[in-house]
Amino acid sequence: GEIHNPHRLLRALEVVEATGQSVLSFRKGEKAVRDFAILKTALHLPKESLHRNIHSRVDAMIAAGLVEEVKDLLPYRQLPALQTVGYNELFSFFDGEYGLDKAEELIKTHTRQYAKRQLTWFRKDNEFTWFEPGEKVKEHLNDALLKGTRW
Repeated sequence: GEIHNPHRLLRALEVVEATGQSVLSFRKGEKAVRDFAILKTALHLPKESLHRNIHSRVDAMIAAGLVEEVKDLLPYRQLPALQTVGYNELFSFFDGEYGLDKAEELIKTHTRQYAKRQLTWFRKDNEFTWFEPGEKVKEHLNDALLKGTRW
């Protein structure tokens, strides 16, 4: 169990400290009854557009000083919050494992892989209604509200 996963153990202790309840009390699987309809919606972006957006975002982060930010964080690189895409690749760059161009390429690749995992996770939840960007959803949402749909 948790004893072999220090991150989960720490999180469990944080939940107990913050709420006074065990994490197990939140895992009963019972959905709370709400006095409002929950409409889970998501946007489906074509893969090419998503990848283009990811690449533009990484380029913008580099231009905005990500490399310098990571350099300043080198003394804190062991912190769990810094074990993420973007930081890991640049830490390796500073370790001399590869050049900056390769680091940027890896950040883009790992971000695309992360986005794919997120989409897979969201698609498992069949309560979501997926829309194309720009699609008019107002009528669909109004219909759902009028029917009292609970997602």
